[in-house]
Amino acid sequence: MRWKVFAGCLALLGLTVTAGPAEAHGHDPGRVVLGAHDGWGAGTTGGAAAARGDVHTVSKRSELVAALASHPGAPKIVYVRGTIEGNVDARDRPMSCDDFADPGYTRPAYLAAYDPATWGKVEPSGPLEEARARSQANQAAQVVVDVGPNTTIYGLDGATLHGLTLRVTGDNVILRNLRFSDAHDCFPQWDPLDGADGNWNSEYDNVDLVGATHVWVDHNEFSDGGNNTQPTYFGRKYEVHDGLLDIVNGSDLVTVSDNRLHDHDKTMLIGNTDKPTYDVGKLRVTVHHNLFSEIGQRAPRVRYGQVHVYDNLYLVRDPAAYTYSLGVGVESRIYAENNFFRIPASVPLGALVEYWKGTVLHATGTLVSVGWAPPRPVDLLAEYNAANDPDLGADVGWTPTLVDRMDPAWAVPARVLAGAGPEGR
Repeated sequence: MRWKVFAGCLALLGLTVTAGPAEAHGHDPGRVVLGAHDGWGAGTTGGAAAARGDVHTVSKRSELVAALASHPGAPKIVYVRGTIEGNVDARDRPMSCDDFADPGYTRPAYLAAYDPATWGKVEPSGPLEEARARSQANQAAQVVVDVGPNTTIYGLDGATLHGLTLRVTGDNVILRNLRFSDAHDCFPQWDPLDGADGNWNSEYDNVDLVGATHVWVDHNEFSDGGNNTQPTYFGRKYEVHDGLLDIVNGSDLVTVSDNRLHDHDKTMLIGNTDKPTYDVGKLRVTVHHNLFSEIGQRAPRVRYGQVHVYDNLYLVRDPAAYTYSLGVGVESRIYAENNFFRIPASVPLGALVEYWKGTVLHATGTLVSVGWAPPRPVDLLAEYNAANDPDLGADVGWTPTLVDRMDPAWAVPARVLAGAGPEGR
């Protein structure tokens, strides 16, 4: 409905638009498929061919797990209603962090054991670290839910997956119209060697694509769900979140469209290692018409992949929480077009891109509005190269062809704010 209203508004201005995928493929949202030209994931069908007996409606974790495990490999549609909580036991009874904790672990004991003032800058080891890892595994057994091939998961009426990770490992999967909220780790690990001052690192993304292929992630919302106030230990925030949407371990042929990703630090990682074990020739991803609002970094950060990033809206309000948007990693070939940034005056234009051992970046058609000033064209590559060494080259060696429709950058804010996120939000 929002898309039709927006299209009508553009028509009054003398502009025309092409119907979105849902309008083009009928009225049953679980049987909507991705168009033949919509990014690297083009042609993904998920569970559209599901027989009547393979269509499920779920409202509890146990029901979700059972529906996804039924008839392995057969096309299936899973409609989610209400809020499904991940931190529950097998009978869907709430569980706390204390319930997951191994008998050998407590946070005070862990902090006392691995305080850098006494332990030094050495990775934690020994019984307490082993107990922490067992505690983390206890939680993972409940909050991580696997999604196999030929599956569509669609949210009804504001459906939310809270404290839960969908781990997509199969081919041909669609995730649409869902709210993903607060996939949190009760047992972060202290790494004194992560950066100059060390960091707390967590498991669990809201969505993990792990060796998955032909995936469409569309019209969802991703956030910390307000769980972003944590104490500081060893001078670093006790970080209980990892990513919102990570695409790793040789995943390939993915389209990420019309989502809202907000109020989070590490957002979207494409490729999780500098070692080319899984990823050379893969990690081909399209990221378009998404809202990245109050995001610290990784929007996206890319290794290896040919990644088309176009018509996205980036809103930065708090410069203290912002690091960068586009991360140029090892052998990455990002082709960025027609993106719109609104940033505070204190964020340098050269900081919108970050070097992570990559060598090239294509970035054209970018508009940037500083504060509330009118937007102006910005050459992201030139701004980065003027402020940093080594320079990045402009030739990424490929040109995207799977583009259903590309909007001019000036139209991106209205288009994305009207259309991104779950329907009926």
